[in-house]
Amino acid sequence: MNILIVSPSVIPAHLYGGTERVIWDLGKELTKMGHHITYLVYEGSSCSFAKVLVYNPTIDLNTQIPEEVDIIHFNFQPSIEIAKPYVVTQHGNSNDPNLKLNANTIFVSKNHAERHGSDQFVYNGLDWDEYRKPKLNAKKEYLHFLGKAAWRIKNVKGAINIAREAKENLMVMGGHRFNLKMGMRFTPYPSIKFAGMVDNDRKSSIMNKSKGLLFPVRWHEPFGLALTESLYFGCPVIGTPYGSLPEIIKGDVGFLSSDSKDLVNAVKEIDQFSKRRCHEYAKDIFNSKQMAQAYLSKYETALNGNKLNAKQPKLIQHQNNKFLEYQ
Repeated sequence: MNILIVSPSVIPAHLYGGTERVIWDLGKELTKMGHHITYLVYEGSSCSFAKVLVYNPTIDLNTQIPEEVDIIHFNFQPSIEIAKPYVVTQHGNSNDPNLKLNANTIFVSKNHAERHGSDQFVYNGLDWDEYRKPKLNAKKEYLHFLGKAAWRIKNVKGAINIAREAKENLMVMGGHRFNLKMGMRFTPYPSIKFAGMVDNDRKSSIMNKSKGLLFPVRWHEPFGLALTESLYFGCPVIGTPYGSLPEIIKGDVGFLSSDSKDLVNAVKEIDQFSKRRCHEYAKDIFNSKQMAQAYLSKYETALNGNKLNAKQPKLIQHQNNKFLEYQ
């Protein structure tokens, strides 16, 4: 099958690049399965296993689609009618309750889909061979936070407070000690370290020394690669029960609550979680092969001329407050 993956981004991901990492691993896995992959992405992209075309958002999208393509996989909502069969992955949250998404939209978790009146979702999977080998028995020196710390909904402040209350060190990936984006935020505590933006190698090294992930988000997380990456390195997740977290973080791989006192207590008992169980769970469920097989099923539906959703998805569970409850 000739598959075109379209994304307004540059590949490969050089640092975090969540969507870029997912579509890269998807294309690589589909190539292993014998499919022919072409990426339509921004200038500056390169790929050793697939053809790369430069996406120009200022011209007609249909004119940029090669004739030989069988199915198109968009990673944004196309604004025009598309001549060939296609599917659309909605990676982020849709905050406009009046916005109708494409009928062939696929979400990235069950909760993500249900909040838009859909049952169509595919979990993000990663190629775990791209990461360092987990050292489950290595000495663990701190907890970690992974996410865009400048986004207040990610609640790095909450993670810092949890670590300090539990008398644990914390390594923050995705942020800096001094941050103007959060209104002159400065974190003075020596027990809190900042790694900035990290690539896979640096991320792997840090998580191999971590006791667990602090993830007290205050929004409905669509999926959360930080969750599965952390689990892969044997790190249980201590977080809030919002968005995809309750379906991904089962009781044997983490603890969820919107009460910070509960989260502090969970950190104090974090050794009860099996690092081996966390690792095997992520490796077996959230890998790129599982993701590719699930997408192939969605592709077949579109190729047969059927819509994935009976009606256009739209937001039905709106987050009325800017920040979900956390105390």
